[in-house]
Amino acid sequence: MPDTSPTPPSRVRAKLQALIREVGKFGTVGAVSFAVDLTVFNVLLQLGLETLFAKTISTVIATTVAFVGNRFWTWRHRSHTNMARQYTMFFVLNAIGLGIGLACLAISHYGLGQIWPALQTPLADNISGLLIGTAFGTLFRFWSYKRFVFRATEESDQGTAGRRPERHAATVAETSPIGDSA
Repeated sequence: MPDTSPTPPSRVRAKLQALIREVGKFGTVGAVSFAVDLTVFNVLLQLGLETLFAKTISTVIATTVAFVGNRFWTWRHRSHTNMARQYTMFFVLNAIGLGIGLACLAISHYGLGQIWPALQTPLADNISGLLIGTAFGTLFRFWSYKRFVFRATEESDQGTAGRRPERHAATVAETSPIGDSA
């Protein structure tokens, strides 16, 4: 009788599925962090804080929320050896991502806007800063966080990204109670 059991997904398909899960989680964490940033910023403004100080505080809080969400959910299956190093690297790479967005806005508004004044309008600034800048900054953040902050473990390289590792009876006794439980 021929084997009619479903064939396991190919290695490429497994990697693509893992990438789709990671992108979805990364986007969800980003949306929550954006909402935190927006809410905290506006609450602080209503409390009378100066605009740049309020934005600095809201950005630090939102970046911390993003770090926690990405570390313990998006890339929980990856190496977590030094939280201080990871947080610092995350914050630095986030600042570079912000710089990418600002560069898109500056090129459009101050560079190309000198040639085409229509690129100095609020609509053009929103398109270049919020849409284009945020898109390029987000692509950079996803790549850099995955590459430098939340490094792959041997297990995640084998197509298990985004899923909890299976614990077999033989390995349960070897698991340290102090280790990362994600």
